Amino acid sequence: MRQIILDTETTGLNPLTGDRIIEIGCLEMIDRRLTGKQLHHYINPQRDIDPGAVAVHGLTVEFLSDKPTFAEVADEIIAFLKGAEVIIHNAPFDVGFLDAEFGLLKRGCTSDHVHQITDTLKQARDMFPGKRNSLDALCERFAISNDHRTLHGALLDAQLLAEVYLAMTRGQEDLMIDLGGMDGDGGETKRQALPTKLVVQLATIEEQEAHEAYLEGLAKAAKKPAVWS
Repeated sequence: MRQIILDTETTGLNPLTGDRIIEIGCLEMIDRRLTGKQLHHYINPQRDIDPGAVAVHGLTVEFLSDKPTFAEVADEIIAFLKGAEVIIHNAPFDVGFLDAEFGLLKRGCTSDHVHQITDTLKQARDMFPGKRNSLDALCERFAISNDHRTLHGALLDAQLLAEVYLAMTRGQEDLMIDLGGMDGDGGETKRQALPTKLVVQLATIEEQEAHEAYLEGLAKAAKKPAVWS
């Protein structure tokens, strides 16, 4: 399974009023492992940037003035995303901007180029209802260090999101025990399979009778039968 962790920075909050993408960062993950392959561009929006947005990401018109436009990097972005599951925190925001940029170039929309879009903010809200689920909050919850994140940056945020996504979706994928560390010969970590033949130990007659007596005592104390009776 090829997955792309994606984040963007923008001139403001609303692509429908002309705000544009000014940075995009993408990391490739295959079989839940980062491959080291990435895509990163600063982009000249050819317009002003909202002061509130500059306070968040620190990107200025002056810095971006010699960077390529979205049109100049669109083919590279599409090729990198092609056919992958794209993982985004608060996906409607980033996808809205990507759709607007692709629309200006008559290149369809994001969903035309990718296999599917996964929103980790929605996943986090389902897992932790009523709690803060920003990227910073999830880093804190999963003990992922983001001390170096003084400003938002698309590639840095994608790296943090990759760690958060793996932590959120981590599960036991096989019946194997990781012994940790090196083996006695200094080789790779040894893994041992759990036994596949499990012994079923039935309760004895005495244990069953003791259990029934305990349930009768509970019913007598409650002055009514147990709900499972």
